[in-house]
Amino acid sequence: MRLTCTVNGQRRQADGVWEGESLLFVLRDRMSLPGSKNACEQGECGSCTVYLDGLPVCACLVAAGQAQDREVVTVEGLATGDDDDLDPVQRAYLDAGAVQCGFCTPGLVVATHDLLHRSGRPTDPEIREALAGNLCRCTGYEKILDAVRLAAARMAADPAAGDPAAADPAAGDRTAGS
Repeated sequence: MRLTCTVNGQRRQADGVWEGESLLFVLRDRMSLPGSKNACEQGECGSCTVYLDGLPVCACLVAAGQAQDREVVTVEGLATGDDDDLDPVQRAYLDAGAVQCGFCTPGLVVATHDLLHRSGRPTDPEIREALAGNLCRCTGYEKILDAVRLAAARMAADPAAGDPAAADPAAGDRTAGS
């Protein structure tokens, strides 16, 4: 089949897609978007988390055919350009040193992005609950929690910084909570 969907705000096509192959495979191997990682292929680790029509999903569990004519936002789509235009969540992960090997980072960033667009100032238990589906083998989670708190504080201080529609009015429809 030919898969046609909107990915990170752009209409994209991939030819020769088997309907049952994973959205993760299509994104990484057919659309050259390697941000989402393939770790468990069972939806247990969260490293492949993307938005599908504004809801976070494990791309390894979504059949490519299910993405037909839908909107996908990957970790690459959260940034609006180069390093200076990273999403506040991406910037906070870097600033807090919450990345080591980087394998879990894309899923954690998307999960954090979703959390902070649903609840601007989450409590520690809310943060832990929101990130419970994401496994990290390197950091011990404390720096990850620091990054979430940092992003929340920065976004509370400058609400436009966390609002994709503020930078790109067309982007408001691409993310959860907009």
